[in-house]
Amino acid sequence: MTEDNQVADSTEDGTVDTTVRRITQRGLYFDELEEGVVYEHRPGRTMTETDNVLFTTLTMNTQPLHLDHHWSASSEFGEPLINSMHTLATMVGLSVGQLTQGTIVANLGFSEVAFPAPVRHGDTIYCETRVTGRRASKSRPGQGIATFEHLARNQHGEVVAKAVRQVLLQQSPESAA
Repeated sequence: MTEDNQVADSTEDGTVDTTVRRITQRGLYFDELEEGVVYEHRPGRTMTETDNVLFTTLTMNTQPLHLDHHWSASSEFGEPLINSMHTLATMVGLSVGQLTQGTIVANLGFSEVAFPAPVRHGDTIYCETRVTGRRASKSRPGQGIATFEHLARNQHGEVVAKAVRQVLLQQSPESAA
């Protein structure tokens, strides 16, 4: 979704052109969300070994399954796996530009987080979000609570992560007025 802004712009001769229309990328306002709709987030994201090591060490997770090739080779997976918290963060991150960029007030929480299949170095994840509920905030005029069901699949279509998330969003300026 976009937002129209009338912004002064300079022409080549230095004069100001006030008729230039600018479109600013943003997420959706609460009142623009449609319950039951699935929003597909593209492009996908290829998960690299560098991403995994950086995320894992930044978060102080010393699990050898994410960091130690020798140890991981003897695991049932036979190789290091992408840190599941990195998968969760990436799944939610892929939704931001389309759903909440510049419109979110707060991330209220997660429930029903699951990782049905592992993510390996080089896997590309594609995400989608279904809006499963929405209601106006009782205590915060001009805002609403939305429930998202996020789903991530790898390049083979296999579900690798899912989570239910509630967010507090702004209503559109027109609707809130």
